[in-house]
Amino acid sequence: MRKIVTALLTTLAVSFAGSALADDKEAPVAPAAAPAVAAPAAAAAEAKPAEAPVAAPAAEAKVEAAAAPAEAAAPAPVPNKGDNAWIIVASAIVIMMSIPGLALFYGGLVRAKNMLSVLLQVFTVFSLITFLWVLYGYSVAFTEGNAFFGGLDKVLLKGITPDSVAATWTKGVVISEFIYVIFQGAFAAITVALILGAFAERIKFSAVLLFSVLWFTFSYLPMAHMVWYWAGPDAYTSAEAAEAANATAGFLFQKGALDFAGGTVVHINAAVAGLVGAFMVGKRIGYGRESFAPHSLTLTIVGASLLWVGWFGFNAGSALEANGVAALAMVNTWVATAAAALSWLFAEWIIKGKPSGLGAASGAVAGLVAITPAAGVVGVVGAIVIGLLAGVVCLWGVNGLKRLLGADDSLDVFGVHGVGGIMGAILTGVFASPSLGGAGVWDYVANKVADGYSISDQVIIQATAVGVTIVWSAVVAFIAYKLVDMFIGLRVPEDEEREGLDITSHGETAYHQ
Repeated sequence: MRKIVTALLTTLAVSFAGSALADDKEAPVAPAAAPAVAAPAAAAAEAKPAEAPVAAPAAEAKVEAAAAPAEAAAPAPVPNKGDNAWIIVASAIVIMMSIPGLALFYGGLVRAKNMLSVLLQVFTVFSLITFLWVLYGYSVAFTEGNAFFGGLDKVLLKGITPDSVAATWTKGVVISEFIYVIFQGAFAAITVALILGAFAERIKFSAVLLFSVLWFTFSYLPMAHMVWYWAGPDAYTSAEAAEAANATAGFLFQKGALDFAGGTVVHINAAVAGLVGAFMVGKRIGYGRESFAPHSLTLTIVGASLLWVGWFGFNAGSALEANGVAALAMVNTWVATAAAALSWLFAEWIIKGKPSGLGAASGAVAGLVAITPAAGVVGVVGAIVIGLLAGVVCLWGVNGLKRLLGADDSLDVFGVHGVGGIMGAILTGVFASPSLGGAGVWDYVANKVADGYSISDQVIIQATAVGVTIVWSAVVAFIAYKLVDMFIGLRVPEDEEREGLDITSHGETAYHQ
């Protein structure tokens, strides 16, 4: 236990030092965080000039008065109570996605002797990442630094008060920053928890905790900063101002990558780390020879249902306002998920002769994953196509691709979140096109949808974001697993694995016979 505590404290010290080195310059007194310069445009029906997707980074939004010196400064924007209320609700149901949604979904898929261990891993990782998010995560992800890391100006939420505000996708519109902190913190927590399914039933509990600290610090936080941090819509008052503001944004934001709610940051990022873990932790004893059937599909379907409901907060909440973009994201999430559940179910019915409850639940999750990066930027028809393809492609991911890779990805984290996330991210570039019913890209200087959307150019940008995410997460995960193995070991002994982690790791069981 002493080694674990020492390792965790060492990790925290290294993470603070790394973030400090990354902090090239002082953050402005009131940095603005909001959606991208080339952010997707709002629904045409929305009267406001600048609604856009991607999960916007927040910091204190401060609008510069553009009036002549003689004129009085513009009044500071005040949060709308309706927007605040919606993001509070969205944050709560995103938290529900982790506990109990993901915990039950994963727990039902393992054998009964490991049920409690999975529930506890998800619950503890959620708590750990929530703590680290407040400690330093929010600051590193969503304050100005360089193209890869933010700074430490908001460690322990320093300087944030009930009056602090975070920018949204509309110029002059803000929400309370504390709410934004919670919303983005819930994203961070579920991302790390998603990884756990890849090596369920054989990893040490202490290894889970140390790996989570390392990977959260050096993969999740920089990816969130690269994709979602920018200076906010009010910084884009002219071409020159836009160029200066864009130079302070995250690396992939500067490239023009579109990620409404986390296709790269959440799903691909977690899936790659899970796949690396499946290889490095090794296969379960008896894999390929013994039955590893789920012990409770009832709990898995209940968990999938909670995930579906919670995902409305995940995707529609990423609009950051209670408006038409949120409505578009919600309807796309709703219908794409239904389409994916049906396509997986019917494809499985054709291939295997019977439709299954596991197939329906897995298909729904595949649809949720695939629509995440596109939810607020594609039209309804585009969402349906993405959903239908997700069900079939991810069915291949958990069968054909899994056999090709040869890894024991216990709960198919890569087959669903990796394959679905990659497909969704690429197709976002296709169906965001106005010619296909998408929102296009919003020009914050001209306050209109930008002309000349190129599907091929945007797909290349999306593919670049996917590639960067895969490489970054894989390298960080590999190093993190190696360090954990050196300090405390990754895997429980064979006899403990055979008996089950509930008893051997925690001294209790999920069920009493």
